[in-house]
Amino acid sequence: MRNIIFQALAEAARSSEPVALGVITGVQGSSPQKVGAKALFYADGRIKGTLGGGCLEAEIQQRAVQSLRTGQSAMFDLLLDHDFGWDDGLMCGGKVCGLILPSAQKVGAEFWGELAERKQTMTWGVTGNFSVTSIPVGAPEADAGAVETPHPTGDWLYQETVTAPCALWIAGAGHIAQAVAPLALQLDFSVTVFDDRPALASHEFFPHEVTLQADIWENLLALPLPATPAFGLIVTRGHRHDALVLKEWIHRPFRFLGMIGSARKARTMIEHFTEEKLATPEELQRVACPVGVKIRSQSPQEIAVSILAQFIDKRAELVYGRTG
Repeated sequence: MRNIIFQALAEAARSSEPVALGVITGVQGSSPQKVGAKALFYADGRIKGTLGGGCLEAEIQQRAVQSLRTGQSAMFDLLLDHDFGWDDGLMCGGKVCGLILPSAQKVGAEFWGELAERKQTMTWGVTGNFSVTSIPVGAPEADAGAVETPHPTGDWLYQETVTAPCALWIAGAGHIAQAVAPLALQLDFSVTVFDDRPALASHEFFPHEVTLQADIWENLLALPLPATPAFGLIVTRGHRHDALVLKEWIHRPFRFLGMIGSARKARTMIEHFTEEKLATPEELQRVACPVGVKIRSQSPQEIAVSILAQFIDKRAELVYGRTG
């Protein structure tokens, strides 16, 4: 999935439209946004992205419009106390600092376009004189998403490593997959759906951004995982096909593997895989079945929300580590 801020910067570069990039580079205490949050401020009042909304964003917007007029980059350092946010209910009590860059798009459409595409790991940053540039290979990298360096060293005011989105492989193209796939795209997963029924593994049912693989399961299950961190979801049309997929995927290095079903199904599957020695106890413990958080979901859309809530949490462990 393209990064909308980087894509908009590439478009502004191509059209030579004035735009100011706002970036949060540091946070202390509570705040409505985290380090790395970005927004684009246009001269006509439009805003793309968000730095937290409310009076915080309104204050930064005023400064961004001023920067567009003067052409001068600026830093901001705002205390979110009662005096600052009383009217809008913003009393987080934290402190937010960041940068306003009125000429970031001038780096060029190719630069921002490559960051937007996220086909490979790239690190970029802002130097002490407010210049935007790429950072040579060897800078700190992360396993997934975009990881920000809150306190850059040396002359850097900000550094960020952008990587390809995590892969989500979905076995089965039925109602649950059709609800999960488009939502997963919005949540920044790169989605591939597998099924042995070409009539269902079709863009008639899935967004064009979803990769579809239709073939016999023997061939589908032989496909190698992508280089990016991968998550697996098993939602085929029945227990037999679920077991067929699980038999192969349980040995793959998925960061997280979930399978739809009941607690009874999970017990039965574990007993079968244990008796037949199809998987080790450690491998079986890695499978989440029933998959998803418990929110009393019933419809495919509700089930998709419960599933992806769990996948988001597991993905966050790649960046922030385990909590709780």
